[in-house]
Amino acid sequence: MKIDSTTKVFGLIGHPVKHSLSPLIHNSSFEKLNFNGVYVVFDVAPELLENAVKGLKALGIKGFNVTVPHKESVMNYLDFVTEEAEKIGAVNTVVNENGILKGYNTDVQGFIDSLKELKEDVRGRKAFVLGAGGASKAICFALAREGVESIVIANRTLNKARALAEYIREEFKVKCDYCSIEEVEKFNEIDILINTTSVGMHPEVGNSPVSEEVVAKANFVYDLIYNPSETLFLKYARKNGVKSANGLSMLVNQASYAFYLWTGEFFDKDFVYEKIRGEM
Repeated sequence: MKIDSTTKVFGLIGHPVKHSLSPLIHNSSFEKLNFNGVYVVFDVAPELLENAVKGLKALGIKGFNVTVPHKESVMNYLDFVTEEAEKIGAVNTVVNENGILKGYNTDVQGFIDSLKELKEDVRGRKAFVLGAGGASKAICFALAREGVESIVIANRTLNKARALAEYIREEFKVKCDYCSIEEVEKFNEIDILINTTSVGMHPEVGNSPVSEEVVAKANFVYDLIYNPSETLFLKYARKNGVKSANGLSMLVNQASYAFYLWTGEFFDKDFVYEKIRGEM
């Protein structure tokens, strides 16, 4: 990769970000397509987010991804947000068009494409979603759009879970309830169980958002975390013979949509998966 005075700079903002595979995904794809671009990561503490976004804009950064914990709050500092991202209430991709920062959400389609790759049809099924942050909003949006029968949102902060459940009910006319994380233990039947929290992410790999007993009740378990590739949450699933998947395919699929927004081309997903396998 040759960097010169015309190289376009892209990046990721979040906290933490050192675990991210996004630089590998985008830099290898830039190189394969002979696109003169480079992708870097910026660890931005929440209290510095506004200054960071202003700095990225001032420096002419061509685009950036947004990860936890900034997917919701970043919207306050953008010039334009798409209607879908506005409805979701979260942005994960920003394009800088001549000094105008435009916010998009590629997580929804990335998750839907991931389910298709896993041959997991959610229509008419019941889902439990752990967490009520920006990632959870996208997942609930995707599930509702794909025709689930019902959703239960479990979160440590009940007010956030309540607000998201009310929004999903109103927007999609889908049955959507909420509870605390602890209350999930009381449910006897769980079909789809999805973790959208950061619990279990590297380096806190010894934690799970719920107990093994909860995971064992599920028919399908999905963890948005991809580093480590098998969280404690997913180890519980494997131990109990429950079909499961980590968030790698969602990461790759949403990244491909972001790549398209920045370059006008989708990257080669098979090539990207091969690159990731070589690194992990």
